[in-house]
Amino acid sequence: MDPVIFDELERTLVAEGPEAAARCLCDRLRGNKDYASLFYALLVQKRQQLGVSPIPTGPAADLPETTHDEYEEAIRQAGRLVGELYLQEDLLPQAWLYFRMLNEPEPVRRVLDAYEPKEDEDMQSLVQIAFYEGVHPRKGFDWILQRFGLCNAITTLSSQELPHTPEVRQYCFQALVRALYAELRERLTAEIERHEGSSPAEKSIRQLIAGRDWLFGDDSYHIDLSHLSSVVQMSMHLTPCPELEMARELCDYGQRLSGRFVSPGDPPFEDQYRAIGIYLAILAGDNVEEGLDYFRQQAEQADPETVGTYPAQVLVNLLLRLERPTEALAVARKYLATADNRQLSCPSIVELCQKVGDYRTLAEVAREQGDLVHFLAGLLAQSQPQS
Repeated sequence: MDPVIFDELERTLVAEGPEAAARCLCDRLRGNKDYASLFYALLVQKRQQLGVSPIPTGPAADLPETTHDEYEEAIRQAGRLVGELYLQEDLLPQAWLYFRMLNEPEPVRRVLDAYEPKEDEDMQSLVQIAFYEGVHPRKGFDWILQRFGLCNAITTLSSQELPHTPEVRQYCFQALVRALYAELRERLTAEIERHEGSSPAEKSIRQLIAGRDWLFGDDSYHIDLSHLSSVVQMSMHLTPCPELEMARELCDYGQRLSGRFVSPGDPPFEDQYRAIGIYLAILAGDNVEEGLDYFRQQAEQADPETVGTYPAQVLVNLLLRLERPTEALAVARKYLATADNRQLSCPSIVELCQKVGDYRTLAEVAREQGDLVHFLAGLLAQSQPQS
């Protein structure tokens, strides 16, 4: 900082007073683009106007209560001004410090939405703000895919600690499926062109592999198989959409692979690509009853000692997704009555009974479990008038 400015501030204070000196400081800092210092200078200016201690880093709680509202508004105005100045300089991480403090993400979100990164730009800080801090998670996930690749995107989405909404997670699952589908389709097309001497007319993966057994000869594969397995598993969270159909085609491809490359999963997904393909077909509305029979058999055949109740939990969740809660309760009643609710991946019998309004079943199961609390709760709920 130019030492002349210090002298200027002192002269201004003596000649024109505190308000002029504070204004001079703000003007100088803004002109020098020292926006971090400008924030505190604006607070000095407001404290001077309020007639309280001018030290801007002092706790606001120490100020007279009558000044709190006005001072807090001054903090918000200073934060917005400094945040906007940083945005004008394309310094998003610095701007975000102030808008995050104010819990006002929208200005940063608007900039992120229109942001076009340079080819060699380091995107880590923008990804942190957009995706991990939730300012614009869809844009952030797009950048993860584009800049850091499928492997990083899969690892990111596999985290159980992401705070994003179901809608955002759905967007991310769709983006993963699209990316892997496009990569596999491109490689299959190139392989067919090399082998047959011309580009194939077919466009979908299902069409490309139909009648071309040679694509899988000599234990061949065309994509990172860990990526395929992960994305197919994540696709089970999809609702009906174009990407759901793409995921089904990925399962078709997976079923054609040599058994050397397909590790057995846990029941009911032991035959991973076939089972997930059936699951996705059910979600798409194809062969629903036939598909449900597959998962009913898996639940029935599961050995409680070795497999546990996971196949039944999958069936319960699947029936709930089909909006068939009464059937889901019947499955839970049959297979999960003695299960530890804390270990379930599906709603408990108590939750299902509440959803269906079947409190007699709740009381029956509670009696079998020796659970006096839920037994009486079930009886009481059963006796209450139903709205």
